[in-house]
Amino acid sequence: MEVMGERGLRPQFSACAAYNRITMTEPSASPVTGILLAAGAGSRFGGGKLLHPLEGVALGVHAARNLMAAGLSVLAVVRPGSDELQRLLTEAGCTVTECANAADGMGVSLAHAIARARDAAGWVVALADMPRIRPATIRAVADAVRAGALIAAPHFQGERGHPVGFSAALRDELLACRGDEGARAVIRRHHAEIRLLEVDDRGVVFDIDRREDVPATL
Repeated sequence: MEVMGERGLRPQFSACAAYNRITMTEPSASPVTGILLAAGAGSRFGGGKLLHPLEGVALGVHAARNLMAAGLSVLAVVRPGSDELQRLLTEAGCTVTECANAADGMGVSLAHAIARARDAAGWVVALADMPRIRPATIRAVADAVRAGALIAAPHFQGERGHPVGFSAALRDELLACRGDEGARAVIRRHHAEIRLLEVDDRGVVFDIDRREDVPATL
C-alpha cells in the first residue's frame, strides 16, 4: 500500500477548462483519460441530483472540475434528456457523450465511455455525485496507472474509495461491463492486483445519494 500525504489544491477552473479542451484534441498530451459517470437517474434524490447547486455550482460540475484540476481530459457520460447537464458539463470543458441505454445500468454507461475513449493508455473513472474528492488524490490515481498499475484506487481509513484507475490492458473487460455493477466484476477478478493509495481525503468515500446528504458537504 502506498501513502500519499495530504495536499490542498484550489483549481483555477477557467485554466482547467482550457487545458481540457486542448488535451481532448491532442490525446498524446494526456494518455490517461478521465471518465465521469453522470448518467444516473438520481431517483433516491428525487431527480435532478447532478444539477443541484452546491456552493452555487451544479453538483456534477464540481466532480468534473476536480478531474480537470488533476490534469485529465474528461469524457462525461450522460443519459438521454439531460440537456441542461450536458450544456453545463460542456461549458466546464468536458467532452460529453450520451448513452442511449443508460437506464440499463452503470456498467452500460461505463462500456459506452470506454468505447469512445478506447485509444487511451488508461482511464480514471469517477462518479458525478462525489464532489469532494481532492484533485491531488485523482492525480495520484492517474499517476499510478501511468506507472504501470493494472488498477489503482484511493484508500481511506480502511475503505477503498473512488475514483478508480484502470490500465488499457483491461479495455476488453471494461467494454463487456453490463447492468448496475459497473466495474465491480472487473475489480473482483483482479483484486490481488489493485494498487491502493493511502490518502487523507474523506471525499473518496463520500457520495451524495439523498437530499439530506447535501448539508454534510458544506
